[in-house]
Amino acid sequence: MKTSQAKIKRLKLFSFKLNSLLSITKAINANLSTEELLKRYEAILREDLNIGKVLIYKYNYDSERWEIILDAGCGSEVEDIDLKNDVIGYEEITFLTASPNPSLRSFDNVIPVFHNNEPLAYVLIGDIDEEAKGVSPTIKHLHFIQTLSNIIMVAIENIRLYNESLRQEALRKELELASQMQSMLIPEEKSLPHNDQIYVTTFYKPHFEIGGDYYDFIRLNEDEDGFCIADVSGKGISAALLMSNFQANLRALFTTNSDLEDIIHRLNERVMASAKGEKFITMFIAKYNYKKKTLEYITSAHNPPLMYKTDSEELSFLKSGCLGLGMLDEIPKIEKGVLYIDERTKLFCYTDGLVEMIDEDGVNYDTEQIKSHVCNDDRIDQNINDVIKAQGLEEGSKAIFDDISIIGIEFTP
Repeated sequence: MKTSQAKIKRLKLFSFKLNSLLSITKAINANLSTEELLKRYEAILREDLNIGKVLIYKYNYDSERWEIILDAGCGSEVEDIDLKNDVIGYEEITFLTASPNPSLRSFDNVIPVFHNNEPLAYVLIGDIDEEAKGVSPTIKHLHFIQTLSNIIMVAIENIRLYNESLRQEALRKELELASQMQSMLIPEEKSLPHNDQIYVTTFYKPHFEIGGDYYDFIRLNEDEDGFCIADVSGKGISAALLMSNFQANLRALFTTNSDLEDIIHRLNERVMASAKGEKFITMFIAKYNYKKKTLEYITSAHNPPLMYKTDSEELSFLKSGCLGLGMLDEIPKIEKGVLYIDERTKLFCYTDGLVEMIDEDGVNYDTEQIKSHVCNDDRIDQNINDVIKAQGLEEGSKAIFDDISIIGIEFTP
């Protein structure tokens, strides 16, 4: 009779555990929240299996630290557990009766949960009534609790991964929209002048979807054109936002009667007001007069553009200028360069992302290589195409570590 009752009891317990696993599986498939899954998990352990207390540490990949996600039936002893020294490191179910920490000994077992061969969670279980007769439920149901814990913890991690994928997709769409909006701030190739006096061509490659580089070409009047290339310190969204604000200010200031020195001073004030000294902008800005055949320019801590006169084979770097915008409240000194364009001349302007490229052999792409592509009789658009091809810029070279912008201008006076 007792044997028969014991069998019935075991069958009922087996049926309960099976139904519990099915119930949890259905809850997971129903996309219940982490909070609801933990609530059901706690109910099974404490109400159905009579587990006195449950403590779960889970690794949070977002914050990159361990967190307590369930503290049920535990007291102040939790505060005295040193997770790093007392818990992390267990690789299998372990009885805690021999632990040197008395707070840890208040639990019976630790159940480590691994996911992709990495520790994901540690489940601590224990009895409240240590003097109760019979086999402790923490021992009687240990392997079932392990199975249930593994299912729940992996499910919770999958919820996190799914939510992260949703966030990433939303961010991707936002960045895609921001990229489209930013591209509207940069002049299209077809809008640039391609005539017998001046030929302008450009290239733009942000490191991420959006970047902190900017260039512009502005028709000031029938005799003058203005152009610039600029680079915000840093990358990503914050750099792109500052550059968008900078573009609006530059467009407002760069007009027919504007003086380059005055533009620099006023842009510096606005960059300081926007960036609060946390970022700065380097820039090359210039104005070309068709009648006078003069090029006025200021290099504001930017990579000096390369100028090459094809007939005389004269090479120079345009270095006259000042500090970067936003580096100081006031720019102490500005040196404006003025050049006379008396023969076919090519001007190659670029941002530092181009010369920060490093090939597989650890060699930087530097100004010497730029000279090898520009100092010849080819047109400036061919020169830029040669640079793009040589460095694999269109294919997304692994050597790219920053935004890259290029403006090529060919003057034919």
